[in-house]
Amino acid sequence: MKHHGLLDLNEAIQNPGVKLSFEVQTELPEEEDLDLIEPITGSIEAVCTGNALLINAKFKTKCVVECARCGEPLEKELAFEMEDDFAVEGVPSCYGSDGYAEVVCDEPYPLFKGNNLNPDLYSRQGLFVSMPDQPLCQFGWDGPCPNAAITEKLKDGGHPGMQILEQFRSEDNA
Repeated sequence: MKHHGLLDLNEAIQNPGVKLSFEVQTELPEEEDLDLIEPITGSIEAVCTGNALLINAKFKTKCVVECARCGEPLEKELAFEMEDDFAVEGVPSCYGSDGYAEVVCDEPYPLFKGNNLNPDLYSRQGLFVSMPDQPLCQFGWDGPCPNAAITEKLKDGGHPGMQILEQFRSEDNA
């Protein structure tokens, strides 16, 4: 049974040793907090051993992140690889039984619908794990960063216009 937007891995699961390859592209339309400049593109390969589904994937994208020091937006190219294995229960149909094998996924969110992989959720998982922890702009931690200097100035005394507004607020509360 075909499901729109899902990768059908049933052939590999029912026939251990058969390798399936897919080219994928997604913009993660349901992810509001992520600013992708380019869609996530890559490939997914799947093969079943009989009791495990092995998935290898390679992805790349370009996204906007904030500098950990000054908060300025940065464009970052991300390339990441994923290797996962998922348990398979049942007897593959190629062995002539009346049953069939099925992926058992213990993830907290549904990566699979039956034997169909959701490439959006799968690539999202790898992307978030691969995001840089503390991305830095061209000035880094040690160089004098004009953006960080402005941020520090605002923290210390604040913008002069905001200081005047603070005086009015203080007078109203007195």
